Amino acid sequence: MKEDFLHYLWRFKKFPMTGLKTTSGDDLQILNTGQYPELSGPDFFNAQIILGQQKWAGNIEIHLKSSDWYLHHHHHDAAYDNVILHVVWEHDSVIFRKDHSELPTLALRHYIPEDLAASYRELIRPKSWIYCEKQLCSVDLFTMRNWMERLFINRMERKSEMIDALLIKKSADWEGVFFCLLAKNFGLNTNGQSFLEMAESLPFGTIRKEHFEVENLEALFFGRVGLLEAEKQDQYFLNLKSRYHYLTQKYRLNHAVIAPLQFFKHRPDNFPTIRLAQLAMLYQARPELFSSAVECADIAETKSLFDVKVSDYWQTHYQFDRESPPKKKALTTSFVDLLILNTLIPVRFAYAKRRDKDIIESLIACAASLPPETNAIVDKFKTYGLEAQNAFESQALLELKTEYCNKSRCLQCAIGAALLKPG
Repeated sequence: MKEDFLHYLWRFKKFPMTGLKTTSGDDLQILNTGQYPELSGPDFFNAQIILGQQKWAGNIEIHLKSSDWYLHHHHHDAAYDNVILHVVWEHDSVIFRKDHSELPTLALRHYIPEDLAASYRELIRPKSWIYCEKQLCSVDLFTMRNWMERLFINRMERKSEMIDALLIKKSADWEGVFFCLLAKNFGLNTNGQSFLEMAESLPFGTIRKEHFEVENLEALFFGRVGLLEAEKQDQYFLNLKSRYHYLTQKYRLNHAVIAPLQFFKHRPDNFPTIRLAQLAMLYQARPELFSSAVECADIAETKSLFDVKVSDYWQTHYQFDRESPPKKKALTTSFVDLLILNTLIPVRFAYAKRRDKDIIESLIACAASLPPETNAIVDKFKTYGLEAQNAFESQALLELKTEYCNKSRCLQCAIGAALLKPG
């Protein structure tokens, strides 16, 4: 048994509100279970009860055992002086207030149906991956669909926190924020943080001014991540190095300390050199990319914005000084899908939220038009019968696993709540 189960029982009134008795035999009636702020201090605020013939208003504290009151030192904490009822699963000790009066206690275990307690024990029984893995497919489609929408919105809300922080750094320039997040996702998991630091270190006004020459953008991007610091005889390398030196002087750019880039285990098309070259070409063609993307009428038009290849030099190179067979190295459809899902949709969500506009249905439709992501979490859910049909569903499953399953928040999860309902 865990304390969060008792919170669930009390919060959602999974017990009779009348006909109760305290551990000392007094009649007890619950008028209001109180507010659940999930803050420090008592668990529920502003509850109302009738104890005997007396009505009380105050706070509720919940523990597995009565003795936990002393174990947690609540008898020394003034924040607990207004507790009117101690709710426990097992009553193992009489608790006294500071004035030496007995604190009324309700032992909840005597009022909970055994099938509900059994369902909870089955739900939290250790499994190989998640608690409800054997019961997952028994949840009805209506509950699952509504919960996936909520999970998707939760994921967008969490991502918007990072966007809000970037807005402060970029002086509320949405194009600059979009550039930073796009750069992060161009870097994928291994180089994403380095690409983000590169983008944050450049005022976006500089990108606007220099976008007419892709070599200048390449010089800025490559220079900021330290790829122009070596000594090479390659003429294109020397050209970018010279341009970078000039641009740092022109814009008085401070030296940026950025985590080293990783080439190891990447396919050549995912080398950071190629991704930076693609990013440079993208902003050479569309320096106001976010403004263009926001105005797109459909997903096909949005994808067309990312129809770029690399500059001539990078069509025959993956690294400086090493020539390779010619290849345009355009952004692939699958990569563009990831950029839209992980960059454009979260930024559009945050952008609309700042303007008090509700566009969640259109964002869900946009994500649902993209194929599902392929990763270990999505693949594992598939083995338990929950297969993502599109990117909207795969995003919801990622949120479910990372924010609920991994944190054992079964009782805050609609799936867990559905499984606890009597059959």
